[in-house]
Amino acid sequence: MKIKTIIKQHRRDFTAIMECEHCGSEELNKHGYDDRNYHDNVIPTMKCKKCGESAGHKYRPLTTKYPEGYTI
Repeated sequence: MKIKTIIKQHRRDFTAIMECEHCGSEELNKHGYDDRNYHDNVIPTMKCKKCGESAGHKYRPLTTKYPEGYTI
């Protein structure tokens, strides 16, 4: 899965539409967190509810809105 569109963000919590790289289906993710761990480790392991696939080794994580360690 990858982030297609971030719908809303409050501090580091966000809601986004996720898109599967394999089948193109879209899912709503209501519990995203904008830090390096979430972008690098959590999103690539999310499995699509339609096809059951997760992101491949070509996944490119997005950058965070705020730098690491920055207090919001």
